[in-house]
Amino acid sequence: MLLVFMSKPVAVVIGATSKWQSDGRNTHLVHGHDIDDSDLPVSARWGVGGAIAQKFASQGFAVALTTRTASNAEPLQQAIRDAGQTAITVELDLSSKASIESAFASIRAELGEPEVVVLNAGYLEGRDLPAGNELLEHVPDEIFDTAQDIAVRGPFLLAKEVLPPMRERGSGSFLITNNAASLRGRKRYTGQSLYYPRVMMRTLAQVLTEEYSEHGVHIANVIVDGLIDSPGTRALPMAQQKPEIIMNPAAIADAFFYLHTQDQSCWTHELQLTPYSTKPSF
Repeated sequence: MLLVFMSKPVAVVIGATSKWQSDGRNTHLVHGHDIDDSDLPVSARWGVGGAIAQKFASQGFAVALTTRTASNAEPLQQAIRDAGQTAITVELDLSSKASIESAFASIRAELGEPEVVVLNAGYLEGRDLPAGNELLEHVPDEIFDTAQDIAVRGPFLLAKEVLPPMRERGSGSFLITNNAASLRGRKRYTGQSLYYPRVMMRTLAQVLTEEYSEHGVHIANVIVDGLIDSPGTRALPMAQQKPEIIMNPAAIADAFFYLHTQDQSCWTHELQLTPYSTKPSF
């Protein structure tokens, strides 16, 4: 079985599950309970990370799903395997260099060297701060530390882990899922995460583009500019009143696969995806 896995190109999705999945952290924070996802297509049950994993698996890739807790990805892994495709789950904590190194050692041993790495890690820190605490002075240091770990330090460590083999091979894709908060500094409003470290994530993508493109490595920052369909978001009143604002995760995943398969003569290094019914952020 290992030889079969190693005959396939390898795609790694960092943060393959969603905080808005049926039993996700944000679903519980907003709704107070699990959400029934039986009426959702399988492509939307685990947000963008799950849809990207399913897309690459359907295109013949062996997919490694990473998450801080392996049980979070078990249903997604099973869905991919039920479709006759290849997936494994590996625990990875993006704030820990040792965890990143250990996770990729396991991925290389079981599947082989990654051809595609998608950074899709998210965080909730800041969303549960009560109203009236929007100013920076009210934000606990730990919230900033976590946001910086996931949006800045973690991507830096991850790039150091995966880009050297791609550079040596002369090919590969390192694709980053980002959001509209990465376009410029924005204050945090009640119910929002502390997102301004995402600006640095975008900056890192720009720097890596300058450094690694000439070595045949495709770097891209993908700005997902809207509300993504998932069990927790579909249940929101705003989504039920205006379903046209909801973004299809499978269509987002198509964009990631398109980026990976672009001809080298015309690479896209930043892509902004916005629903037709809303104005693009800037």
